[in-house]
Amino acid sequence: MYNDHYALAFNPFDKQQLPEKDCFRSRDFNEMTSRLDYLKDTRGIGLFTASPGMGKTYALRCFSKSLNPNLYHMEYICLSTVSVAEFYKQLCAILGVSSKGGKPGMFRAIQDQVWYLYHEKRQPLLLAVDEAQYLSTGILNDLKMILNYGYDSVNCFTLILCGESHLNATLSRPMHEALRQRITVHYNYQGLSDEESVAYIVHKLERAGSSKAVIDDAALRAVAGHAHGNPRLIDNIMSDAVAIGAQTSKKTIDTEVILAAVNNQNLG
Repeated sequence: MYNDHYALAFNPFDKQQLPEKDCFRSRDFNEMTSRLDYLKDTRGIGLFTASPGMGKTYALRCFSKSLNPNLYHMEYICLSTVSVAEFYKQLCAILGVSSKGGKPGMFRAIQDQVWYLYHEKRQPLLLAVDEAQYLSTGILNDLKMILNYGYDSVNCFTLILCGESHLNATLSRPMHEALRQRITVHYNYQGLSDEESVAYIVHKLERAGSSKAVIDDAALRAVAGHAHGNPRLIDNIMSDAVAIGAQTSKKTIDTEVILAAVNNQNLG
């Protein structure tokens, strides 16, 4: 009902609805994507940090979709708090190798498979570890060892660490100096500017078959002001705004509707 009221083919503010090919290319998105493009061929470690909801995981998904599977082997792990042994088992599972033999056996199996993908199959691994702020010191230390090939002379795969901004503070500790020195590229999200926030909303409306006419300029600025450059907050506010606007028979979403949506989100 809400979509019909504003001539929307679907809710464009639902992250599951908008195809990756129709993504909004913000400054942050382009900065992360350009660094990932560099990493995929040079290999090494990329570090991408942001506050929750900024879109780094979405950018990672779009990048993954763009890869030629004949040339690259992309894998993704989203971790909460796990032990070193559990991390190894997860890594063995996604690489399709045996998790027998304890940590030494799994370590060898992982390194052998990574070498096989790089040297024999010519499909180097790109391993993305999301929510990396939860990685323990033990896992971070072992990642450094897994990267070591040919007396540390060869980069066989790309490691992409994504996490919240305090991951930077974790990696700056002296105990992680060797791992930090291996980081080839680093980007910390800045968030959408006010102009980008407006363009983001309009872009999504148009991709769903509607137009900018369904929301007035003051309402667009109000969303940008309340969301502070956070795409997830924009999506949440606009999803509520579309529903509230339709329920109240508003032909155009105005600041009154946005304020009601903001209050719904407890952002006021």
